[in-house]
Parts: sequence; structure tokens; C-alpha cells
Amino acid sequence: MRFRRMFLALLAALAMLGTGLTTAMPSAYGAVAFAYPEWTAWTAYTVGTRVTYNGADYECIQAHTSQPDWTPPAVPALWKPVSGGGTDTTAPSVPGNLRSTGATSSSVSLAWNASTDNVGVTGYNVYRGSTLVTTATGTTYTDGGLAASTSYTYTVRARDAAGNLSAAGNSVTATTSAGTGAPGQPGSPSVTGSTSSSLSLSWGASSGTVTGYRVYEGSTVRATVTGTSATIGSLGACTSHTYTVRAYNSVGESASSASVTGTTTGCTSGSRLPGAPYLYMGWGDPPAPATVMSATGVKSFTMAFILSSGGCNAAWDGSRPLTGGADAQAISAIKSAGGSVQVSFGGWSGNKLGPNCSTPAAFAGAVQTVINAVGPAAVDFDIENTDEFESEAVQDRILNGLKIVKQNNPNVKVVVTFGTSTTGPTYWGTRLINRSKELAVPIDNYTIMPFDFGGGSNMYQSTVNASEGLKNTLKTAFGWSDAQAYAHMGISGMNGLSDQQELTSTATWTQIRDYARNNGLTRLAYWAVNRDRPCPGGGVVSNCSGIAQSNWDFTRITAGF
Repeated sequence: MRFRRMFLALLAALAMLGTGLTTAMPSAYGAVAFAYPEWTAWTAYTVGTRVTYNGADYECIQAHTSQPDWTPPAVPALWKPVSGGGTDTTAPSVPGNLRSTGATSSSVSLAWNASTDNVGVTGYNVYRGSTLVTTATGTTYTDGGLAASTSYTYTVRARDAAGNLSAAGNSVTATTSAGTGAPGQPGSPSVTGSTSSSLSLSWGASSGTVTGYRVYEGSTVRATVTGTSATIGSLGACTSHTYTVRAYNSVGESASSASVTGTTTGCTSGSRLPGAPYLYMGWGDPPAPATVMSATGVKSFTMAFILSSGGCNAAWDGSRPLTGGADAQAISAIKSAGGSVQVSFGGWSGNKLGPNCSTPAAFAGAVQTVINAVGPAAVDFDIENTDEFESEAVQDRILNGLKIVKQNNPNVKVVVTFGTSTTGPTYWGTRLINRSKELAVPIDNYTIMPFDFGGGSNMYQSTVNASEGLKNTLKTAFGWSDAQAYAHMGISGMNGLSDQQELTSTATWTQIRDYARNNGLTRLAYWAVNRDRPCPGGGVVSNCSGIAQSNWDFTRITAGF
């Protein structure tokens, strides 16, 4: 959550005033000339104002007073890039000498020569035919899960940090080997029907001699059939399952098919997580959770935030221990009072696990240490900012890690939380959803944060519009009905005044809660119970809402979810 960084910066500024120190911006920038003035912190910007930052030009789209971390590329809700000035529009050079360095019965290995760029190459898009199969950070890639004795054609395009793509280099065609006589890979499966206790699948036939097909969920065989369809029964209502199919004969099994995820019907409020406002023990005069529970009836809190303490090692706020500290004591008090906790990883700022863990398995291992220490009902991955949300490589690393986390902890709900526009997920949110489908990650809940997004004077309607946009994006990605999409959705708001001075009153939050409850959403949270205290006219601060209210009003409303 970006607000805690702003608060620390304000404290630093107050400390400087207290010691009589003042700062001034330099009156000139030497001999360098800019088309627009340089962006600076602690400056009031109006709509339409243009600035230069790191050689690129930006235009203000929301009036605000800048904070040290609200740089134009970091806050797209406030700034948009404009052409001219130093904006990077130069594409990288074409990657050369694309070649196949080897093939098996189910994979093709590729290599190519590096591209150059005026700023720097950040990756390479690898295409099989017209399909993007990966974005590689190096100059090699092995494409797996292919059919035996089949030809595939590849091209590669380089990309830079500004999103510029090179032209495609030379194409290369490679043919997988014949294998050992096992059948070819089955065609992609699809879900053809569902009940509250079963899912029906069908898929394309394999080439070669086929004795039958095995349907797998993870590494477990769920069905064995001789045809190209199967029904898997004895499933729970409103549960998601991901399957692959392999053909077999006397020689062996084929490569796995693409995966497919289906959800049984029968979604009811029983799968809903209890309303759980964020509680942050490192900021904003954290209240005693048992006191808040007694006063409001709330039964759950989302504990913030797990960060990296160095490398791929998890700690509360990156510094406090997982056990024995203030966070563990608060969690113990919540559980002793009959409550539960969700644990939130990441947030807007700080040193996060996603960029620091080198592989999905390492990321999943770090998450597992937290699950083992805390015993949460849900793990919430608050994927924000350019280091996680706006990085394809880190998004994919987190998603593949969550796949492992869910396999190892099937009874722990997995939640991803991310920013939104007023009409639904942005490009990066849509990518996160689509990649979770492509990678077959069994995410239980997709939560949006409808604040700091230009919500305007009607935060209820803006929140509903954003939520309906999320619903439609989920329906498109997964083929879900309205009810199925709502059952995988959540809202995480900001009580009182947001960083952008958007106002969510107690009446508005009640409307939002009722919209979520009436439509079958399964998660409701807000940032943060630390701020659930009155201070009308107090502005955006860490320990109160900036508006008139009674203590714990927003928590009391959330408890009614």
C-alpha cells in the first residue's frame, strides 16, 4: 500500500522543519535543456501540466501534490506519457541467427544472437507460428510439451523497457523426433459440463497407437478411459480443478496435453471469506485486535505485509520475525478470540519476495515458511508497482509459485490483489488474469483495489463499474457464468480519504459491502483498521480516516459481510 511510504516521507519532512533545516531546488540544471520542467516531489500539479522525468515527458491527468515515490512512471493514475522530449520510441535491433540447437520427441531448443538497444534490451518474445509462447530474458529457450514427429516454426522479437518491439528476425523450422512409439500428445481439453459434484471434459484424439487416456489432476490419475471424454465425480461444490490428459499404449505415455481448469456449480456464501480489514503492526498506532473484535464483531484480519528480509527470505515488513514478535502476538490474540487471519505479501513499496526469489519453487518455499509459522485461512498476494505488477517475468514467477503453494496447501485460499481502473482491470491486471488461466494456477479469489484510480465523487458507482469490469474479464478468460465470476472476486477499498483525496464514507462503504454480499463476491477488505478512527479535516494520515466517524465504524460494516 503506497500510503505508508507517503507517511514516512511526511515524518521526515516534519523532522527537518523541527531542526530548522530547509531545502531548495536548484535554480538551473546546467547546460541541459528540457522541453518541460523536471518533475519534483512536494509540488502541486494541475491537470494538463507537463514535466520531464528520466528523459521522458509526462502529462498530469489528476490534480495532486506530488510525494517522493509518486514519480510519473510509477503512478499511471496521475501521469500519462506524451510524445516528444526524451520519450524512448526506438525499437531494439532485430535478433539474429535464430537456430534450433536440439529437439526431442516433445521439445525444441532454440538460441539466437543478442539484440542491441539505445537504452537496453529487457527480453525476447518467442513465437511458435503466430502464438507468443514466452518472453525470455536470455538468448535461449526450450519449448516443451510438443507432439512427436511434428514440425514447428519459430520467430523471435526483442523488446525494451518502453515496450518497443523489434521486427522479427529469421524464422527457423524444427521437427520433433519420433519418440519411442508412445502416442502423440492429445488435443487441448475443454470443460463440456459441470454439476455441484462433477466436471465433464473432452479433448482431441492422439496420433499413433492409442490404448486409452488418463486424466490427471496434478500427478494423480482421476480417470482412465478409452475414448476422448471423461466425467470426474465426487468433487466438492464450488471448487476449481485443473486437469491434463495423456494418451498411453504398451510402450508408454504421451506428453501431457494443455491444461484446463473448471469449477463445479453450487457456489454459495459458504465459500466466502469473512470480512477482513488490513491490520499493519508496523505503522499507524496499531490497535489491539481483540479489542476491535469485541467492539465490532469482526472475526478476521488481513495481516500486512510479508516482505524480503534479504534475498528469498520472508519476514514481517522485511524486518520483524515470523514468530515471537508483535505480529505473532496479534495473530495469537485473534485466534484466541475465535478469529482467523489472512496474510498479505507484497504491497506498494518495500523489498518484495517476487523480484528477490529467483525461481517459482524458491518463491513457493518462502511462502511456505509463512504458512507454517502463521496457519492462515488465506494468503493474499498484493501485486503492485513496477517491480511486480508491471513485470511480465515477475508476474509469471509469482503465478507459477502460487501453483506450487496451492498444491501443497489445498485448504488455504489463494488470493491475488491488484489495482484497477474505474472500468475494470488495466492491461497488467488483464494479463495477470489471462496468464493465471494459461498457466493453470488455481487462484481462489481475484481482488481489485478500487481507490487511487480517479474514482471521483461517486466512489460507490466507480467501485461497482470496476468490479463489473473484473467480472467480464474473468468470464472472458475462463468461460465462467456471472455467478462463477462473482464467486472468484473480491474488493479491497480504502476507508475515508484515499491518497488522491477520494472520499469513501461509512454510508458508501455500506453500499459497497451490500453490492459485494448481494452478488456473491467472496472477499471484502479495506486499508486499514489502523485508520478506522475519526479525524475530520485531518487529511490522509496513518492512524485515522480523515473524516468524521466513530471508532471502528468501517470494521463494524466489514464484519457484516
